[in-house]
Amino acid sequence: MKRLTDWHLMSWKENERRKPLLLRGARQVGKTHSVRQLGNHFESFVEINFELLPEAKSIFEKDLIPERIIWELELLTKTSVIPGKTLLFLDEVQEAPKVILALRYFYEKMPELHVVAAGSLIDFAINKIGVPVGRVSMLYIYPLSFLEFLAASGHSLYITAILRKEAFSEIIHEKLLELLAQYLVIGGMPEVVAAWVKTNNPLISREIQKELIETYTQDFPKYAKKHQIKYVETLFNQIPHFIGEQFKYSSIHGEYKKRELAPCLELLCHANVVHKITHSAGNGIPLGAEINLEWFKTIFLDVGLSQAFLGLDLASWFLNRDKDLINRGPIVEAFVGQELLCYSSPKSKSDLYFWKREAKGSLAEVDYLYSQEGYVVPIEVKSGSGTTLRSMHQFLESHSKSPYGIRFWAENYSKINKVHSKPLYAVATLAHPDQNEAIQSLIHE
Repeated sequence: MKRLTDWHLMSWKENERRKPLLLRGARQVGKTHSVRQLGNHFESFVEINFELLPEAKSIFEKDLIPERIIWELELLTKTSVIPGKTLLFLDEVQEAPKVILALRYFYEKMPELHVVAAGSLIDFAINKIGVPVGRVSMLYIYPLSFLEFLAASGHSLYITAILRKEAFSEIIHEKLLELLAQYLVIGGMPEVVAAWVKTNNPLISREIQKELIETYTQDFPKYAKKHQIKYVETLFNQIPHFIGEQFKYSSIHGEYKKRELAPCLELLCHANVVHKITHSAGNGIPLGAEINLEWFKTIFLDVGLSQAFLGLDLASWFLNRDKDLINRGPIVEAFVGQELLCYSSPKSKSDLYFWKREAKGSLAEVDYLYSQEGYVVPIEVKSGSGTTLRSMHQFLESHSKSPYGIRFWAENYSKINKVHSKPLYAVATLAHPDQNEAIQSLIHE
C-alpha cells in the first residue's frame, strides 16, 4: 500500500542534512508500518517499542549520552547499531518522554545515525517536555487520502487524470464519483482500506472500523484524568453528530458544563482523533492571525469512522450512491477538510479555518478558508449540484484581496467569474508544493 509518507521518509533517508525524525499522528494511521517499510532500505533495522518493552525506558533515565544509549540498546536487542547502515526506530515514546530529549544529542553527537521516533500519543509527551528546537524534524501523518485510496485499490491511472485539472467525459466523471462514494464509506484508516481491497466487502471493513473506535476509547485512561474520562467519552461519541455545525457545548446531550467539556475536547485534539476548524476573519495570511477561539467546528479523524459512528445504511450507499451523496452534506464537508489536511505540508502542523459573519438579517458562512500563493481562498462544499453561493460571494465582496473562490461539488470543472468549481474528488489539486513529488510517487512504480 503506497503512502505519501513513504516518499517523505525516503527523502529524509537520503538527505545528508537530515535530523532525527519525529512522526506525529493518531493511533492506527500507519506510522509504524511506514517506518518498517523504510527499514527494508537499510542493512539493519532496530525497533524499540516502549509499550511492549517498558524496561528499555531505563536506558534513557541515567543520562542522554548517545554512545552509552546505543551500546545498551545493542545489548538489549542483540543487534549492532551502525551509523549510516542501521535505522533505529523508537516507537510509543510517550511512555519514555526522555527519548524525545535524547534526539537532540543524537543529532549533535551522532548525526550519521538514522533515528525515527513515533508514538500514538506523542503530542502529550511533547506538551510536557517540549521538542529540541532546531535539532529534530517533524512529519505529520493522516489517514489515507483519496488519491492514496485510489492507488491502493488499483486505480492509479485516475490520479494522473485528476492532476490534469481538466473536465472529464461523463462516464469518467461518474466513475470517479462512484470511487469517491466508496471512500466516504471505507475511509482512510490503513487496516480498513486493506480489508476493502482484499475482500471488497464493506461489512468486513465496518467491523474493523468498530474495532478501531474501541481502540481509541481504550486510550482515554492514558491521557485523561479519572474524573475526565466520562466527558472525553461523551464528546468522542457525540462529535460525529455535529459535523458541519458550529460547535456548542450546550448541544452535548447530558448535564455538562463548558468548564468540564472544554479541556476534554482539547485532549481529543491532542490525541489527533478530532480536528478543530477555527473561525478566521480571513483578511490575510496567516489565517491564524485573526481567529475567534469561541467559534469553531469539529471533524473526526476519518470520514469512514464518522460513518461508522452515525450508523449509515451500507446498502443505501452502494445501491443508491447519487441520493446518499446529496443527502450527506456534512460528511462530504468533513471529507474536504480531511483531504486539505492530507495534502498540506507534512513538515508542520496544519490547521483548518472557516469564515462566518453574523449580522442582522445577513448570516453568511464559508466552509473553509485556504491559503494559496499568498492569497486567502474561500472554499464552499456542495454534496449535490446546488448553485447557491451567496456566502462565498459575500466573502469575496468584503475581501477584495481574495482573487477567487473554490466550490467543490458533484459536477464537473467550470469557471464563472470569480468562482472556480471543481469536482469533489479533486481536492488534491490544492496540494501543497511539498506534496507534489510524493503524489507522483503514487503513480509510478
